[in-house]
Amino acid sequence: MKFAVIGDLHFPEVDPSVEGLEEAKWDFYRSFLDHFLGNEADLHISLGDLTHYGTKDELEEVYQIINSKDRHFYHVLGNHDLYAQSIENVLKITGQPLYHTIAKGNAVFAFLNTAKEMDYEDWGGSINQEQLAWLEEVVEASGTKPLFVFGHHPIYNTTSRSDMDKLSIDPNIDIWRVLEKKKGQAVYFNGHNHQNSIVHKDNWTFVQVAACLDEQAWRAVELTDNHIIITHHKVSNPQLSEQAAFVSKHMNYFHPFSEASGTEKDVQCVLPIHTVSEITS
Repeated sequence: MKFAVIGDLHFPEVDPSVEGLEEAKWDFYRSFLDHFLGNEADLHISLGDLTHYGTKDELEEVYQIINSKDRHFYHVLGNHDLYAQSIENVLKITGQPLYHTIAKGNAVFAFLNTAKEMDYEDWGGSINQEQLAWLEEVVEASGTKPLFVFGHHPIYNTTSRSDMDKLSIDPNIDIWRVLEKKKGQAVYFNGHNHQNSIVHKDNWTFVQVAACLDEQAWRAVELTDNHIIITHHKVSNPQLSEQAAFVSKHMNYFHPFSEASGTEKDVQCVLPIHTVSEITS
C-alpha cells in the first residue's frame, strides 16, 4: 500500500486590493493540490496548518478543491487551523474526527490532535491525558504491525528545531512513556517547524515535512512486505515557486524559511520491517 503526506499548506484569505494576489493564490493552491492529490495513493494526509487562520472561508475553499478529487483525505489539525474558530466548528466543516485510528493493509494509522484551541499566545503542542491514554491503547494494540502516527507538532527533541520554545509538544508531557511500548517499526510524521528532517530513535523514525509555500513537495510512503520506503517528491515548476513567494510575501505571520529543504537524509529513507521472531528474540 501507499500513502502521501504534505506539510503545512497555509491556505489563506488574501488582501483583494493587492493586484494579482487572489489569482496567484488560486493558481498556486489548485496546481499544487492537483500534483499532490494526483499522486496515486491509498491515503492522502495533511499534517496540519492546512489553512492560515482557520476561518470558515479558508476551510470551505480549500476543502472545495480537495473534495473535487476522489481521494481518501485525512487532516490532523494544526495551531493555525484553530485560530479563528472553535474545534467544534472546525470539525463540522472538515467532517473529520478530532483524533482517531484506522487499520489499512497490515498497518495501523493513528491521527492525533496536538493543537490548542484559539490560543494566540502559545502555538506549541499539547496532548491531554484522555488522548494520551487512547494513544497508549493504540500503541499496545498495534503489536508488531507497522504503526504510523500523524500529528502537527513534533515530539520534543527529535526533528530539527523541536528543542526550541513552542516548536514541539510540551516536553513536560511524558509521551515517550507511551511510545516506548511499541514493538516493531513505527513512524511519527509532523509539520509545524517548516523544515524537512528525519531522525531515528530506537524503533521510531520521526519524519518532519516542510511547509508547502517554502518547498512545493510531499512525501510518499510505500509499505511492502519487508520495508517502509519513504520518498520525496518535488514539483519543479518556476511559475509555481514564483506564485508561492508572491502569496507568502503578503501573508501576516508567515515567514519563509530558507533552510526548509534540509539535506538528502532529511527527505527519504528505507526502514526494514522486522519479523515477529526478530522482535521477540
